[in-house]
Amino acid sequence: MTKEDKLFPKQDKLKSKTLNGLLWAFFDAVGLQGIQFVILLVLARILQPAEFGIIAMLTVFISVAYSLIDSGYASALIQKKNSTFEDENSVFYFTIFMGVITTSLLWFSAPWIASFYNEPSLTLLARVLSITLFIDSLGTIHYTLMKKAVDFKKLTKISVIASIFSGTIGIVMAFNDFGVWSLVGYTVSNKLFRLVLYWVFNRWRPRLIFSISSLRSMFGYGSNILFIGLLDTFFNHLYALVIGKFFSAADLGYYARAKSLQQIPVQNISGIVSRVTFPIFSKIQDDKIRLKRGLKKTIASVALITFPMMIGLYVVSKPLIIFLLTSKWSPSVPYLQLLCGIGLTAPLNRINLNILKAIGLSDLLFRLELFKKALIVIAILITYQRGIKIMIIGQVVVYLLSYFLNLYYISKLIGYHKFEQIKDIFPSFILASIMGFGIYLFTFIQIDNQFLLLIIQSISGTVFYALLCYVFKVPSFFELFSIIKLKLQKINALKSKK
Repeated sequence: MTKEDKLFPKQDKLKSKTLNGLLWAFFDAVGLQGIQFVILLVLARILQPAEFGIIAMLTVFISVAYSLIDSGYASALIQKKNSTFEDENSVFYFTIFMGVITTSLLWFSAPWIASFYNEPSLTLLARVLSITLFIDSLGTIHYTLMKKAVDFKKLTKISVIASIFSGTIGIVMAFNDFGVWSLVGYTVSNKLFRLVLYWVFNRWRPRLIFSISSLRSMFGYGSNILFIGLLDTFFNHLYALVIGKFFSAADLGYYARAKSLQQIPVQNISGIVSRVTFPIFSKIQDDKIRLKRGLKKTIASVALITFPMMIGLYVVSKPLIIFLLTSKWSPSVPYLQLLCGIGLTAPLNRINLNILKAIGLSDLLFRLELFKKALIVIAILITYQRGIKIMIIGQVVVYLLSYFLNLYYISKLIGYHKFEQIKDIFPSFILASIMGFGIYLFTFIQIDNQFLLLIIQSISGTVFYALLCYVFKVPSFFELFSIIKLKLQKINALKSKK
């Protein structure tokens, strides 16, 4: 029996593992996003919006290729309760094979991509970046196994170390006038560092074992996840594809930078919770009562944090962009404000869909995603000739409709009624809106220093929202506070026993 078991004999092991995973995933996301944010901040100050736009033109093709590499088998391996070493080896060799295929496809299609955008420089850029696909395939199984074990402590170390070294390379290249190649150098070196660290931190090593039957046993689940991943990835970048085709590279750069700023809090929250809850929900997939309880608490906690972040980001978007990126990026401001509307529902959608993945309903998940993607196509066809702002409004509407559709199936499958979930998140939305209106009033005060305005709004908004949650006794606020307090007590208790 470990020291932790003696100190907390009655504590639910799964809950403890979830909490530890969430905390380390939080450190991973905050550390990684923080470092990447600083790196891209420096690069954005040196490089031009059009150079970011050129790289964004390739993003959809590279991202789709990444989805093809594991072909859904990584998720299937996590979801499978009793996976074997034979399963792991089979997935390992399959991902390498797909890495070679995707690298070759992107390499030979590079001239076509350049012709599509009428941007000749994309040919060489695409071919160099295609190498990262093969690099990524060599470490996919290591990442998957650490994720399945909820070992985010190691993943945190890997992310931070790789980002620091690759970021240094990108910044040095930018200062030496490498232009868009600075972004390429940053991306390629990041993949290389991650690969090396995956093999260093994870003791798993392959053997000459491969089984078609093993892959076949996971194909039903994995194939649906693959198609869902492909659809999701393609349509997440479809707006960038359309903007790159019908607008200028600079316009795409403004949009891409606004989207990256909006995704920092969204990815931190939904990414952290999703990475941890999927393997945890998979372990209790047969217990609908525990699934509902877990989803209920997760949704309420995510809304508690997401809503004030997105509403607050909407209000402070102008001083934030001007201070961080300089006034040359000011056309990004209205894009960022509109994208905050997506950020309100995107994390909730992701958490809800994790339930469907965990209980093995990948076929239903696939059909749902097909319907949602059809909505996106319709929205783009209606809005693309009316400008980028109208296109983003169309995105917001689609995400909202998708959320209500997800609620319908969650209600049927685990008994978490749609109105019950709305009731759980409604207090956070109302209080966050009050907070947003409060900090918006500061814009009527003549504060010329954008940094000072940003600091005043951020600090006052955080304090005001916390006070509102405390005064109105929001359950998820006190639940989150008690979890943090319990973790700190555990750490102190373990230290005192040493």
